[in-house]
Amino acid sequence: MSALETVEEHRSHSGVQGVYRHSSASTGTEMTFSVFVPDHAEGAKLPVLWFLSGLTCTHANVTEKGEYRAACAEHGVIFVAPDTSPRGEDVPDDEAYDFGKGAGFYVDATQEPWARHFAMRSYIERELPALVGKHFPVDLDRQGITGHSMGGHGALTIALRNPARFRSVSAFSPIVSPLNCPWGEKALGGYLSPDREAWRAYDACALIDDGARIDHLLVDQGTGDDFLETQLKTGLLIEACEKAGIAADIRMQDGYDHSYYFISTFMAEHVSWHAERLAR
Repeated sequence: MSALETVEEHRSHSGVQGVYRHSSASTGTEMTFSVFVPDHAEGAKLPVLWFLSGLTCTHANVTEKGEYRAACAEHGVIFVAPDTSPRGEDVPDDEAYDFGKGAGFYVDATQEPWARHFAMRSYIERELPALVGKHFPVDLDRQGITGHSMGGHGALTIALRNPARFRSVSAFSPIVSPLNCPWGEKALGGYLSPDREAWRAYDACALIDDGARIDHLLVDQGTGDDFLETQLKTGLLIEACEKAGIAADIRMQDGYDHSYYFISTFMAEHVSWHAERLAR
């Protein structure tokens, strides 16, 4: 287990908002993430909500714009926000915003030059939870996961692959089927291989079609989102959940776009929704 470096900590909303750095065995790089810990009784263990960010983002986007702290303090929920990809001078990159640094897609890459560092699936599913469990007062038997856009894709697929681990899953504007959109075809084809069968483990709709199940799901999607029809394709998730009998509250929010103005509007509702399920 690597040592944890404190980058910064601030008192906020009756808790502590911190940013931390460590050396990752999964990615072979330094990784930075943020954690909000509400005030709590000495020795108490709190439920944890993971937030996975979207394309071009780091931990900082939701930490600075997500407006989750008041709700997390009210409900006693720890909030963890990882980065979206490995970083560093030796990490390969691409000129486009939707591939390379900032666009890890929460996969374990198998193709060169990406395979050495782009192991975000292993980092999020195994390494980071173990690290957070060691250094923060989290109850790893009470985990929820959410995310935005590419991070919504990550939240859905990670939860579907690990249904016993997560008591709750939600998403904001998720990429629901990378198999059927340009962002996903570029990322999965580049990180994995041209073999589309290898992509199915990273496609929420395909995972559901292949038998993966979660008990319940909350999704908010803005109708004014410029990416709705070409990249996000929320209707495919609605169809997959209906066919599989998954209880899904998929809310089309009139006029909202893809930005953090949208996310921050509904963040407190998502935190409350997760808290109710994590308290059981």
